[in-house]
Amino acid sequence: MPRFMTLIRIDEQAAAGFEPDPDFDKRMGALFEEITKAGVMLETSGLTPTAQGTRVTWSNGKVGYTDGPFTETKEVVGGYAILQCKDKAEALEWTRRFLSTHPAGWTVEAEVRQIEEMPQP
Repeated sequence: MPRFMTLIRIDEQAAAGFEPDPDFDKRMGALFEEITKAGVMLETSGLTPTAQGTRVTWSNGKVGYTDGPFTETKEVVGGYAILQCKDKAEALEWTRRFLSTHPAGWTVEAEVRQIEEMPQP
C-alpha cells in the first residue's frame, strides 16, 4: 500500500499568536485515535521553530550552514505525517479532516506527496 508524506506549512510569525479554542486538543486527539486505529497513521510530529534549525546547502562544490531563524521564509514546515493509504484520494481525505480540526481563524496548509518506494533487490 502506498505511503504519503504530508508536510504541514504554517506562517511561523502568525502561528506564534494562535490560541486554540478549548476543544481543539479534544478534536485532534479523537482524529489521531481514529486514524491510528484505521492503520493509516505511521508517524506524525510537530517541528521546533526555525530559530532552532540549521539549513545545510551544497553550492559550487561546498557545503554551507545557516542557523535559523529564517526570516526570509514566510511559510515553513511546522510538522509532518506519514500516512499509509490505499490511494492519494484517501490521503487527501485524512488531510482534509486534519486541517478541519483547526480553529476557523487559523491558516494552515498541507502538501501531500506520495513517497517514492525504492525497488527491493
